[in-house]
Amino acid sequence: MRELNFDEEKIKQLFKTALTEVIQEQKEVFADLLAEIIEDIALEKAIKEGEDTETVSREAIFKILGNKG
Repeated sequence: MRELNFDEEKIKQLFKTALTEVIQEQKEVFADLLAEIIEDIALEKAIKEGEDTETVSREAIFKILGNKG
């Protein structure tokens, strides 16, 4: 069996090149993925902030919205 010799710097450079090519060739897919990541981070932040706020009744929400609940 042949022994493999990995050059860490060469592997890093190959990975960077491959990733750059994927980003350039699949811009829309990458942009959608990035947008989802940002949305998930914002949602997580909103949930954490909401955990520290006072609970509000359903009726109070609908009153603010101008509907009956």
